[in-house]
Amino acid sequence: MTKRPTNEGPPVTSPSGWDYHTLPDWDNDFYNEDDILAFASALSAPETSTSPSEEDLLNPKKQNVEFITALNDWRPVHRSVSKGFQRPTHASKKKKARKKQSKRGKDETREGWSYGLFKYPLLILAMGWLLFLGILYMFTRFYIFAYERYITWRGKRDRLRKSLRQQMTYDGWKDAAEELDSYLGSDKWRHEDEYAYYDDRTIRDVVRKMKSARRQAEEDEQGKRGGEQERVGGQRSVERLAELARSSIKNNFSGYENSRLYSQTYFGTKDLVQEFVDEASASLKFLFSTEQLTVEEKQDLVKHLSTNFGRTALCLSGGAGFAWYHFGIAKALLDADVLPNIITGTSGGALVAALLATRTDEELKQLLVPALAHRINACGDPWSTWFFRWWRTGARFDAVDWAKRCSWWCHGNLTFLEAYERTGRILNVTCVPSDPHTPNILVNYLTAPDCVIWSAVIASAAVPGILNPVVLMRKNRDGKLEPYSFGHKWKDGSLKTDIPLKSLNLHFNVNFSVVSQVNPHINLFFFSSRGTVGRPVTHRRGRGWRGGFLGSALEQYLKLDLNKWLKVLRHLELLPRPLGQDWSEIWLQKFSGTITIWPRSSLSDFWYILSDPTMQRLAHMLHIGQLAAWPKLKFIANRMAIEKVIEAAEETSRSESGAPIDIQGRRLRNVLSQEDLEGLLEVARNNDGVVEVPVPTELETGREQEGHPPPRPRNLERQESPSVTKRWSEWFGSMSGASSPRLLGGPSSISDFRPRQHSRRGSFMQEFKRQSQVFWDDPEAEDEEDAVSDGASEMASGDEHAMTSGDEHALTSEPEEINGAT
Repeated sequence: MTKRPTNEGPPVTSPSGWDYHTLPDWDNDFYNEDDILAFASALSAPETSTSPSEEDLLNPKKQNVEFITALNDWRPVHRSVSKGFQRPTHASKKKKARKKQSKRGKDETREGWSYGLFKYPLLILAMGWLLFLGILYMFTRFYIFAYERYITWRGKRDRLRKSLRQQMTYDGWKDAAEELDSYLGSDKWRHEDEYAYYDDRTIRDVVRKMKSARRQAEEDEQGKRGGEQERVGGQRSVERLAELARSSIKNNFSGYENSRLYSQTYFGTKDLVQEFVDEASASLKFLFSTEQLTVEEKQDLVKHLSTNFGRTALCLSGGAGFAWYHFGIAKALLDADVLPNIITGTSGGALVAALLATRTDEELKQLLVPALAHRINACGDPWSTWFFRWWRTGARFDAVDWAKRCSWWCHGNLTFLEAYERTGRILNVTCVPSDPHTPNILVNYLTAPDCVIWSAVIASAAVPGILNPVVLMRKNRDGKLEPYSFGHKWKDGSLKTDIPLKSLNLHFNVNFSVVSQVNPHINLFFFSSRGTVGRPVTHRRGRGWRGGFLGSALEQYLKLDLNKWLKVLRHLELLPRPLGQDWSEIWLQKFSGTITIWPRSSLSDFWYILSDPTMQRLAHMLHIGQLAAWPKLKFIANRMAIEKVIEAAEETSRSESGAPIDIQGRRLRNVLSQEDLEGLLEVARNNDGVVEVPVPTELETGREQEGHPPPRPRNLERQESPSVTKRWSEWFGSMSGASSPRLLGGPSSISDFRPRQHSRRGSFMQEFKRQSQVFWDDPEAEDEEDAVSDGASEMASGDEHAMTSGDEHALTSEPEEINGAT
């Protein structure tokens, strides 16, 4: 049973939730006029299809600049050059420019008489067939709805279902769901271990062994000082428990995370699966808290588990005005304390994701209320204003005005890295380039740490015809805004990547996704013929098909056939491109995840799709979003129960291994080795806690990213290693006792600062072995002992050149020392 937190946010019906004066920062707009002007200046820069230079971006008033670009990767820059070329006049230039802008570019796939002859007949035939399939699909869905409404939902079953949908709190919903399961007989299914969609024998065996090993390890923990711990098969009990954890705690082990295990009841899953989750969580807590394992063993265990188990992400789709349903889903996850730390959003979902990632839990509990509608005011312009704007610019909304309004949602000019440091949540925003050559980008604190969040949110919502493509902005070291990525313009991420699961897996090892899908053109086609998480097929005790087997089979066939013909139109390039955009990807993407939540929308949502909600309407959408999320909470809670233990262990292991300390925005472990840190600690103990910490000014600020080596200094170049000839000549010179020219002047290498007792040469074989290292070792790599001695001698010496060389060497060898320590 999921433990309910005691510090939930106010419910939708709470009177305090309807007063916008209770919202945190309700009267603070969080924007700076200079930053808005910088954004407007970047938007007014010359618009080209190529990448302008930095000089062009810094001088937007520069005129008569010709940017050279090709139409695609296979065509030349200029289409043709006649033999009798004459310089055209100014009037002919303008005429040709207008002609080029009006013509659509051609490529090899569009050439040939057959394409021009058969293009439109094939397009008309395919579109007609798609229209017929769409109408047939709508009739099929209407038949399934009527089948379930008038055949399945009758009598007491229907009354219990209506009671389930009328609940206003999660506790009330859970009681109603358990009552409905008991009436349908689904509660008996939970007590039976056997099921075709997971390996119950393996799960049962692992639970039994894990309980036994943990019980014995706890006994050893309590009585370990009285005698030697009992060993079985050469292993201690705690070692056997750790081995079991390594083998079984991984993503979907033996199918225990199969969504079908949560699709047979309205609440809960198999008792055996729940027992495995509880035991795995308890065993991990013991392993990471016991003193029987060393720090190194715990670090190795948590690294292994984190890699195999993966992470969970909340993905918020686009959908314009439908995106406000995301607030209800986020509120349900937050109240249950299962809101993932990785959040991604696209288009309208990006605005909701920005709010979630830039506010703390306490702030979000006060913000996710109906009064939040006071801040949703991006569509407040009258029709006379937006119509003439659309006629003049081709877009209904103004990007500069949206920048001012969006600043509040993103807590001002926070960058992705600053938001991560403030809340610990990882925000991801999908943006699509306005040109056809640049790849899509998933903006986060790894790919674009200095990018300002509100610029990415606006870019992700720039649907052609609604908002023109915009420039991403980044914050420089002075805190001022400037164009990001050479001033390229970006637009709506839903056009190509609404749910960026591949990128999330690449950057953050995400293999479990909770998708909130509200896109109106996709929501209509979501259909689970065998039920979904928290919403089983009710007739035949969950073993049947929605609408009967024939109804589900027809629905599946029609949907696959629609998808097939859309792919044919795209690959044959028959589809027109309104507003210069290929719209095929809005249908052919993957829009679902491990858990897909789609709130029940209504026809009135289409009328208000581009308007701001009132408090009453937002309250309704919050409630519908919560109702859609509550059936999924048990599945998510079981996943997060193990993941949170692993994340807490990662934080503990980092602190036990010597946690990085922030001093003026820099990390000590980026600069100092483990020995240096221990030396500073000893000095602090002997000096009443006072110690002077050397921090180089060359290091760039920022957090050391997890799983990445510390950043290198920007202005330190890689030093050239001495050649083999030079090394051998120095060696023979030292053996013969000849004086070296470098002794007459200043020092020329770090070895000149070593104490005299270390300058003695070894035997001939030792020296030969040391000098021959150049053939297979990196010349820059030094032994750890040499690095420590070099640093000590350089600190003692007062020569400026020695200090520079020593700092460079310490900075170069520091990542290896950190990796060895951790």
